[in-house]
Amino acid sequence: MFDATENDPISPAMRALLEVFSTELSEVKFPDVDAEVLEEAAGRVRAQAEAVAKAQAALEAARQVLAEGQEALVQKGQRALAYARVFAEEDAELSTKLEAISLPRAGRKLARADGGVATEAPAQNDESAPKRRGRPPKSRPSAPLFADGSQPEAVTAAALESDEAPVVARPVAA
Repeated sequence: MFDATENDPISPAMRALLEVFSTELSEVKFPDVDAEVLEEAAGRVRAQAEAVAKAQAALEAARQVLAEGQEALVQKGQRALAYARVFAEEDAELSTKLEAISLPRAGRKLARADGGVATEAPAQNDESAPKRRGRPPKSRPSAPLFADGSQPEAVTAAALESDEAPVVARPVAA
């Protein structure tokens, strides 16, 4: 049943009139209108509003079933298209027809908290993907530290022979 204040299909002004007819004018009868006639009409309106709410709930359920059916069709279509493309590798005309077909990506199914199944939005491509956040990864040097192929010990020995102070690498605290 409807809440008398929030979801009542009867307007506040009409509820006020019904209240007046049920209290101060309860004994008064006008031609074709009295408290009983007004209450019956209000009851019919509430019942009709309840029928509309049930129909809307059924419509929403039917839309959900339709969306699930469409999702299943897209998934089967993607699979069928993949098979057909492999099958048509030797047939240029059929391959051209199949390459012209572009089906939307199927969304992944996720379990919802209420036990139902929800579909996730289709996977995004690079243009529509959100920008990655955070610090970019450190770049690695492309060349080895000793590009000439020498070993660190050989560099130290060469520096000692030339009377130069060897450069010793010490770890840097991060």
